[in-house]
Amino acid sequence: MTHPSPPFAPAAAADLRILRERYDGFVRRGLNLDMTRGKPCAEQLELAGGLLEVLSRSDYRAQDGTDCRNYGGLDGLPEAKALFAALAGVRPEEILIGGNSSLNLMHDVMTWAWLFGVPDGDGPWHRQPHVKFLCPVPGYDRHFAICEHLGIEMIPVELRGNGPDMDTVERLAASDGTVKGIWCVPKYSNPTGEIYAPETVERLAGLPARAPDFRIFWDNAYAVHHLGGGAAALSELLSACRRAGNPERALLFGSTSKISLAGGGIAFLAGSPRTLDWARRHLGFQTIGPDKLNQLRHVRFFRDLAGIEAHMERHAAILKPKFDAVQEVLAAELGGGDLAVWTRPQGGYFVSLDTRPGRARRVVELAAGAGVRLTPAGSTFPYRRDPLDRNIRIAPSFPSVAEIRTAMEVVAVCIALAERESAA
Repeated sequence: MTHPSPPFAPAAAADLRILRERYDGFVRRGLNLDMTRGKPCAEQLELAGGLLEVLSRSDYRAQDGTDCRNYGGLDGLPEAKALFAALAGVRPEEILIGGNSSLNLMHDVMTWAWLFGVPDGDGPWHRQPHVKFLCPVPGYDRHFAICEHLGIEMIPVELRGNGPDMDTVERLAASDGTVKGIWCVPKYSNPTGEIYAPETVERLAGLPARAPDFRIFWDNAYAVHHLGGGAAALSELLSACRRAGNPERALLFGSTSKISLAGGGIAFLAGSPRTLDWARRHLGFQTIGPDKLNQLRHVRFFRDLAGIEAHMERHAAILKPKFDAVQEVLAAELGGGDLAVWTRPQGGYFVSLDTRPGRARRVVELAAGAGVRLTPAGSTFPYRRDPLDRNIRIAPSFPSVAEIRTAMEVVAVCIALAERESAA
């Protein structure tokens, strides 16, 4: 679908007077648009409405006869393990099914490591003078929040379009025994949308870490969240670590939060059998068992991996026009200039936009004044400090296409306005 050209000069070419006129026009409209988080929209959530009806009063038993209404089953129903092992690309004995939140599992695992240590480690992390984690940037703010909450020092590592700068990762991990791990969002990364290259996965699996308990927190949150071109390929980390002689290194996380129901999905942790034994020991002090009825609902609703993939095609049909709108407006308003660059992801939930250095905070402030709320500038870096003050995360999933077009016009005008202000 084509859209008519705007009756004004693109933002990149407009002078300060025109930009202020356009900006004041947005302010007078009283906009209230939220682009802060990558939430599914109501139309996406409705795709999984059948989950609420798939079980009857008499359908509460698993394949092995387990009464899913009762306690027990600490690491998940066998059929749920089989389904989500296929999704994660691991074996059923390498996966544990949790509650609805993979972030919850990541927080738990990091806390267990902090309090008790991990297999093959040298004791609880909190007893060591310093603990550091590598953080590819721009990255996921909630990963960074976990480290900050526990007092773990974060070291930014630049993303290169195919994963983190591996020369830097290898140098830091090999030279410093206080570097205990790295956060990774390996497919359709938050917010850049990049996909880790096979070489990156192999180097992560085999890197010569000085810390014997170096861990890769592999948050594959967007594994099947393509935008219409089919799911991109990603090398499997767990088997790569096994081949490299580091079977305990990988901790894989994922969930159906953006597949089924964001508040009522299924989360999982995958790792070596020894790592899962370690996790079960600690998990057993927290719960007598997860919500097995919810696991049964997901198995009944999706049936198999093909069912999940077909479901994600329907998600893509909803999301792609929204991402297309972001690209169309930014290209029309800023294309051909050097005021900003942005990603064109194949999947995931975000577009990563870089202004000129020193402009992002002002752009976010101006946008808020015009009624468009963006993720705070700096959020995609540890401690909320973007050293160049340039990165802005765009989250197009929740608003309508029309709202996205308006919001991106505002963002483009604010980018140009911030630049003209600095030159005035």
